Amino acid sequence: MSSEQKKYLKDIKINKIKILFWQLFLLILFFVLWEVLVQNGLISSFIYSSPSRIIKTIINLINDHNFFIHVYTTLKEVIISFVLGITLGFIIAIILYEWKRLAKILDPYLTMLNSLPKVALGPLIIIIWGANIKSVIVMALLINLIVSIITIYNGFLQTDEYRLKLFQTMNASKWQTLIMLVIPSSYQTIIASFKLAIAQSLVGVIMGEFLVSKMGIGYLIVYGKQVFNLDLVMTGIILLAIISYILYKLIIILEKRLLKHLN
Repeated sequence: MSSEQKKYLKDIKINKIKILFWQLFLLILFFVLWEVLVQNGLISSFIYSSPSRIIKTIINLINDHNFFIHVYTTLKEVIISFVLGITLGFIIAIILYEWKRLAKILDPYLTMLNSLPKVALGPLIIIIWGANIKSVIVMALLINLIVSIITIYNGFLQTDEYRLKLFQTMNASKWQTLIMLVIPSSYQTIIASFKLAIAQSLVGVIMGEFLVSKMGIGYLIVYGKQVFNLDLVMTGIILLAIISYILYKLIIILEKRLLKHLN
């Protein structure tokens, strides 16, 4: 490796460290300012809580053996709905790609379902599936599935036309073209759909927990609102922010490993 290459790699590493430093600095600054404003009475501790009170709330939840069960419940619902959404979305996108006429027929309905506020379907979902974890997962699935289908299907449509013609001249079957060209050409789009789906799954799960759940972070937020325990509400919001960040980072790691394996 030449000295220029070493310098280039070193600069990249230093730049990453700088970015991480400023990210942590801004986060710490935000919490410090929040605590200072509350301690000095500049903002209401009852409405906005404070970092110290949130930490106390988390400790109390742990001591009462409630913390991990609520976090686990939300994570389980998110993962189940995410896996179902990606799997079904991928299969349906393949079907639509192979049968273009079907895709044209269903296009307005997919657009309509994507635009429809899913929370409006909440009462119907509860009646059909009951007030349990199934309704939460169905709610999340309705939110992430349509987005997954549209994203992956559009990725398939972006396959290079010249490569498609090359496969046709070589008498490749539809299945061979799909497996060896269309899907590999759409890896970036498929991974992008993962990022959208995990975010949509979390949103859907929290919406579902607001409606029916007796466990989970969404339930904690609703319960905190009902008893005017805004420390619990803010704790739930902070936990959701942490979980969403961790899930997004896991998708990023998966993306890097897949691309490294493919390359």
